[in-house]
Amino acid sequence: MTGHRRIVMGAIVFLLLLLLAWGFMPKPVGVDTRQVVRDTLSVTVTEEGKTRVIDRYVVSAPIAGYVRRIELEVGDSVTAGQVVAHLDPMRSGTLDPRSKAEAQAAVNTAQASLSAATEAAEATRAEAELARNEYERVRRVANQGLLSQGALDAARAEWRSSQARLRSAEFNVEVARGGLEAAEAALQYSAAEPDGTGDHVSVMVTAPVDGRVLKLFQESEGAIAQGQQLIEIGDPQALEVEVEMLSADAVRVHEGMTVRLLRWGGDTPLDAVVKRVEPTGFTKVSALGVEEQRVLVICAISSDYAQWQSLGDGYRVEAQFILWEQADTLQVPVSALFRSGDGWSVFRVEKGRAVITQLELGRRSGLAAQVLSGLDQGDQVIIYPSDSITDGLRVEAR
Repeated sequence: MTGHRRIVMGAIVFLLLLLLAWGFMPKPVGVDTRQVVRDTLSVTVTEEGKTRVIDRYVVSAPIAGYVRRIELEVGDSVTAGQVVAHLDPMRSGTLDPRSKAEAQAAVNTAQASLSAATEAAEATRAEAELARNEYERVRRVANQGLLSQGALDAARAEWRSSQARLRSAEFNVEVARGGLEAAEAALQYSAAEPDGTGDHVSVMVTAPVDGRVLKLFQESEGAIAQGQQLIEIGDPQALEVEVEMLSADAVRVHEGMTVRLLRWGGDTPLDAVVKRVEPTGFTKVSALGVEEQRVLVICAISSDYAQWQSLGDGYRVEAQFILWEQADTLQVPVSALFRSGDGWSVFRVEKGRAVITQLELGRRSGLAAQVLSGLDQGDQVIIYPSDSITDGLRVEAR
């Protein structure tokens, strides 16, 4: 009986000691963890940009005179040849024989400009036809599985870009034709004499191309000088995006690079390609008062017009330039990384303990880094590790 009691008492004492030891044992530290995954990793540069009409045409007064009130408003549609302003002569004599000779010279210059624009349009049309044929050839070869999707996308982008250049060249022909008509009107006006009623001939200023009114420089009637701007016309359906990039980022951007347009107001991002990186930079003062060297990068929108038809001239967008992108990439959150000697390490959670694991990293984006070695898919790592986290420490996920 006494032996049995001793066994019971010993067991009770052992349990008490075990409970006491468990009570003084450090509790696991709560940590935030993330899983190492395989997904598409992109290295990007994002800058704010704005849309602009590709071809803008400023209609100016061909002669000095008195302009009547312009009835058009911003956003109104105009057609090529439509009268947009009426110019009446001043009360004093407006043109003399010397001015008539100058007007004749202007007509000759305008005729030469029209010829040059026509030849340039023919050359651009040939380039566009060549780009279309090349795209059809690449598409047929790609359908047979002999070319990559990237080559097909590049050929499609070049075809669309050539179409845009052709439209621009055709617009330039129309502008040159309008300039010739304006010069001929000035010449006609220089020889005009008052009619039988004593009234002077009125000069009608016409729109050089089809488009919409983007800006009115002169709305009310009044005296104007020769060459004074009256109205600006453009096609809002032909938009491009201009982005002011830091010069350190612009050196990594090249023509044809893929761009995603974000936060433009639509539900989905728009696709675009880099059309041109301008060769000269400029100094701009940031909001913090720091002088920065920036470069203008022009992007052509490649998404269907139906997706962005609500965009207009001067609208804000965010342009995300895809410097590098790879699918099925093993990646770890950047917030889990910390320096360990000359390399990078993470705390990997293994059997409830934090284990320091050295990594070999590849490309890095703002949120994730490519893992070349050190981790496997599905591993749990601690993000934002504090100074209290040490190797072998017991942890638990919050």
